[in-house]
Amino acid sequence: MVFTETPAGDYEYAIEHAPAYASLVLTLKANQKVIVEAGAMAAMDTHVKMQSKMRGGLGQSVMRMLGGESMFLSEFTAHQRAGKLYISPGVPGDIHHYYLDGTNALFMQSSGFVACSPTVELQTKWQGMGKGFFSGESFFLLKAIGRGDVWFSSYGAILEIPVEGGYIVDTGYIVAFEDSLDYSVEILGGLSLRGLRVAIFGGEGWVCRFRGTGKAWIQSREINNLLNFLNPFRPTKSSSD
Repeated sequence: MVFTETPAGDYEYAIEHAPAYASLVLTLKANQKVIVEAGAMAAMDTHVKMQSKMRGGLGQSVMRMLGGESMFLSEFTAHQRAGKLYISPGVPGDIHHYYLDGTNALFMQSSGFVACSPTVELQTKWQGMGKGFFSGESFFLLKAIGRGDVWFSSYGAILEIPVEGGYIVDTGYIVAFEDSLDYSVEILGGLSLRGLRVAIFGGEGWVCRFRGTGKAWIQSREINNLLNFLNPFRPTKSSSD
């Protein structure tokens, strides 16, 4: 399956094989640059050149590492003529495009970043004990600001939810959301005996309560559920070995 967009952005691109095994194909113009998550390049023309950089200085690079990302980001440039670049995220799932117009910002789960314009700044934000929920127990979010294109990925398909007033999402399914939304993290049912029963016996625990007007993107699968399903089938070492 091939899905191609013509966005208000600066790049010609296609998202192929969505939503299960999506990959991003960028056609860079002559001397055009793009920033890509380290290790995500699958293939490229020979005249497309790569450099590894610590964008935002050592402090932001270390924060990215603490948030589950690489300290280094890859910068690709199509030297002198147009060239193709194939980008594949680390887990099977979907890819979504978002355009920053200079007045908005986008929050992403720490493992969701795929690529962006060089004019986009990526910040890693410590969310504190009360707001940390991405990537299981991570307390970090990636915040994209500036003007330009951003691509992010998920495990499973990406579903867009327009929020008007309020919405509740299980924390394990959140991929990204606009900064026009405020949020709080809580146990479904509250910190009560009933809420704790729901969390322990019902399989539902921490949820994110969004407030305001904006868009949120969730994934159709949750990777921890897959790990829990596979855990009984792991090969184990017997005591006689």
